[in-house]
Formats: sequence, C-alpha cells, structure tokens
Amino acid sequence: MNYIPRLIENQIKERLFKGKLVIIYGARQVGKTTLAKKILADYGEDGTYFNCELLSVQKGLSEPEAEKLKKFLGNYKIILLDEAQNIPNIGKILKIIVDTYPEIQIIATGSSSFDLAQKISEPMTGRTFTFMLYPISLQEINQKENLLSIEAKLENFLRFGSYPEILSLGEKESIERLQEISSNYLYKDVLSFEGLKKSSLVKNLLELLALQLGNEVSYNELAVNLGVDRLTVQKYIDILEQSFVVFKLNAFSRNLRKEITKSVKVYFYDLGIRNSLIENYNLLDIRNDVGALWENFCILERKKNNDAEFNFVNAYFWRTYDQKEIDYIEESGGKIRGFEFKWNEKKKFKVPKEFIEKYDATVEKIDRSNYWKFLGL
Repeated sequence: MNYIPRLIENQIKERLFKGKLVIIYGARQVGKTTLAKKILADYGEDGTYFNCELLSVQKGLSEPEAEKLKKFLGNYKIILLDEAQNIPNIGKILKIIVDTYPEIQIIATGSSSFDLAQKISEPMTGRTFTFMLYPISLQEINQKENLLSIEAKLENFLRFGSYPEILSLGEKESIERLQEISSNYLYKDVLSFEGLKKSSLVKNLLELLALQLGNEVSYNELAVNLGVDRLTVQKYIDILEQSFVVFKLNAFSRNLRKEITKSVKVYFYDLGIRNSLIENYNLLDIRNDVGALWENFCILERKKNNDAEFNFVNAYFWRTYDQKEIDYIEESGGKIRGFEFKWNEKKKFKVPKEFIEKYDATVEKIDRSNYWKFLGL
C-alpha cells in the first residue's frame, strides 16, 4: 500500500508560520517522522531535519543561548526536531527559539507525552499547536479505497492492527514486524521515565491488560498478580497511556442506584500490538476474544475520528451491579448517546430501560452491517 495521506496533514499546514511551535504526538512507528518530513519537503532547501536521539543533536541544542542555538540550527525557514523529548531542557530551548526567532517554524515530534509535555507545558504556554497521530484510521484508508475493499480487510485490522508499515505486509511479515515493534519500541519511552526500570513488570502488566480486554480492570487484582502495590499499577498504566500504548475509559455515573462508579476499562491504541503481547494472531472464527477485539476496534476508530474532526466528547462505559451494561457512551452538547458493539450481526441486545429513562439517552447496536456509519466512512 502506497503512502496514505493523514487527516491532520492539512490541519498542520494551516497552522504553520503563525509564530507558534507545532507538536505532533504519537506512539513510535505510527508515522510521525514520515508525516513531518512530507510537510518539510514542501519547503525544499528551506527545511531541515534533526534526529534528537543523536548525541550530537542533543549537544548542539544543550545551551539555552539564542545565538548559539541559531548557529547550530542554521538559516532554515522550517525545522523538524524529531523525538524532541530527548533534548535536555527542551521547554526552555524551544521557548528561546520561538520567542527570539518567530519567523522560524519549528515542528517537534514526541512519542512520550508525559516527557515532552511536562518539559514544555509551562515555558510554552500559549505558544503551541498540538496534534495527535494515531495508527492509520479507516477514514484515512477510505480516501484511497472503497468500502468493499475495507470490508474485505476488516478481519486483518482486528488481527494485525493498522500501523502504516503493517498495512503493506503479508501475514508472516506482519507477525514478525509486530513482534519486533513490541520488543524494541513498545517499552522504550516508558522505561526511560524516571523511576521505571522494571521491564519485566511492564511486560507482565501489558500481557494482563491484553488478556482482560473488554472487561473492567481491577487495580487490586493486577497488583496481587504482579506482586506490587495498587499505586504502582496505577502509575504504570498512566504512563503507558501517556506513551500511547493504551487508553482508559472511566465508568459513567450520575448516581443512579446500582451504577458502577469507580471503575475503568483499558483499551489498546493498536490491536496488532495487543495481539503480539499474547502471541495470538488466529483467525477470528476460532478465537474467543473476537467481541473484545471488535469493541476495542470500534472505540479506537471513533476516537481517531473525533480527534480528526475536532469533536470534543466525554467518553465512558456504563454498568450496574446487576450486570446491565453499555460498552461505550459519548456525552456532548448536552446529549448522551450509548453504543453496544456486536461482531455477530444476529446477536440480540436488550437496551437497559433505566439508562434511557434516567438520562434521556439513545442506545444503538454497532455491528458489521452499520459500523461504517458509526466510523464516518
């Protein structure tokens, strides 16, 4: 598969040369560098690229002195700082560049928001445009392929995910590449965070989260299984979320009797990565987790679309102590909408009456006959 245009590309271009830093966040290998270099290429010799994982670049950008920084960066109109979280005092450095040389456009990429965001949040207040790049979305694929083509590949998306490189590989090569990403990249930013040096603990936690996909997560239960305390589990999950490996949904509640109020579900930003953690790439008709895969897939694609279209929603799941539940809820504009995900089109779903009545809400079943509409295709 050739290069697929990313939905945020034009949004980024519209915000260049406004006197602000452009930041592109996203997990490693999702295409941040490819996207940023494509934008850079429009400016020919007026643009340049720096890999901030290189010691020479870190040294060149180490001194917070305007003239020295300008001398190192050169006389370029637009500059890409790739994996900028690796530069010491990056927030202060970027503030100096943006304030002193507002005519220079800096694009910074980062694969760990806890690191880069913390370093630049205070010094760069009001000086940034921030974008999130996900693995390829169905909306992006739909720019080049029709719905029938997407439908034919739907099972592969649930088995191998949608990292840009994976989409062009065969089954054997996809598995090998996913294993490589899991082994070499998945923990890199997490373990670089101060105080997190237990790679085996992170790996075991991710495996447990992968096995619990679609179910509520008990921090206490995870802590017992891992032999650590509850706060450690929470801390690691928070950092995994901020490094774009997983994301959480909280329980929705407005104090209706029997509602679960303090609970979370954890989903993966890419199902190929999730499946690599448990080494299960089997066909869907012989799996017992297809419902959880479908739920993760639909929620993730909806999240991608909402971000790309600037739809600001509060997202939750809903469940009561007597086992009534709704997989996914969006609260926006004073309205509450519920969605239940079923891979099997014929599988029935009984809408919880009390939920609709209490919240004046709607609830819809999303299956293979109508998912395209839910995902904006």
